[in-house]
Amino acid sequence: MIWDILVFLLQAALVFVVSTALFDALHWTLHKWENSSVPLLRKFSSWHWVHHKFLGLDMQINPAYARANIWYHILPEYLTSMAGTLIFLPIMPWPPIALVAAIRTVMLVMTLREEGLDYNHMSMDRVGGQQGLLWVDNNYHAMHHVYPHNFFSSFANVFDLIAGTTCQIRGRKFLVTGASGAFGSAMIEKLTRAGGIVETAKSGVDFTAGDYTAMRAKLEAADVLVLAHGAKTDDCWNANFVTFRDLTSLFTEIGKTRLAPPEVWALGSEVEFHGDMGLDELKAYSASKRAFAAKALDFYRSDALIYRHIVPSSFTSAMGKGAMSAATAASIALFFIRRGFRYVPVTFTGLAVLNYFRFRFFQKGQPDIAQPAE
Repeated sequence: MIWDILVFLLQAALVFVVSTALFDALHWTLHKWENSSVPLLRKFSSWHWVHHKFLGLDMQINPAYARANIWYHILPEYLTSMAGTLIFLPIMPWPPIALVAAIRTVMLVMTLREEGLDYNHMSMDRVGGQQGLLWVDNNYHAMHHVYPHNFFSSFANVFDLIAGTTCQIRGRKFLVTGASGAFGSAMIEKLTRAGGIVETAKSGVDFTAGDYTAMRAKLEAADVLVLAHGAKTDDCWNANFVTFRDLTSLFTEIGKTRLAPPEVWALGSEVEFHGDMGLDELKAYSASKRAFAAKALDFYRSDALIYRHIVPSSFTSAMGKGAMSAATAASIALFFIRRGFRYVPVTFTGLAVLNYFRFRFFQKGQPDIAQPAE
């Protein structure tokens, strides 16, 4: 009996997820047709854009478009999802299909009663930084209305995970530290190629530990802060912990009144997992990286920003030969970031994957950590 119920629920979940993904694919297609050379396809796309007038770029509802939104978005979404549900009839028992169809119909009726308003479509003064990965929540879907050419998933986040449409790069302003380093320069090249607008900041010139006056104007202009500077020997505590902590906190404070949350990508290390391995020359470096990882957990859990923790295997740089090139490390990082990952493992060894559990569950956020004694 229990097994039968489990199979029934799994079948219903499969039908719901696949039918949702089919609409999300249509959703993506309608946006692509915006610049089509075929007038009819552009017309279809223009009908969908009524939905973005109903809930605009400023995340405010415009009631003047409520009726048009029902005809051009809500009903097509329902019909497409129902078609995706009913295609399972030849290959699956009808009860789970009927359940999904009933759920979709109830959702439609409730949305119609509210004239297009639902959990994912309501006015918002600020989008939160805590956003779903596998399932879409209101913060996640709000990002589609802020950045209409990404974040297409509607309920189950299957389409965006496959298509890599969970991070807006084109047109956004990126402030990158460590631009002369291997990872920073590789990331800049890839962001620029993807249409990002990149500004750089240099440690020791634009900022030093405890002095970020010259950085404020650059932080105020940025949408995303990429922390890629660091050190393995000289003053690595300030380089890897203090400046990472302070710049993230300052950027979060500056961005607290923005509609979309500020976003920070910070470069960690697999040393967070395996420590210094008994090597005296790595003890200070390991301590600084582990200290920031503990603080980073607070940022990761915060709703005030979108924080991404990038944990790479060793990569080839001026510090020495690594398991991969910096360009490969940047490419892998962007692969996961484009799919919405906030913990980003960049690894051939698998240690960065294992480190996720240490990062998330076996350490506590530490708001203030004193520099260890020499």
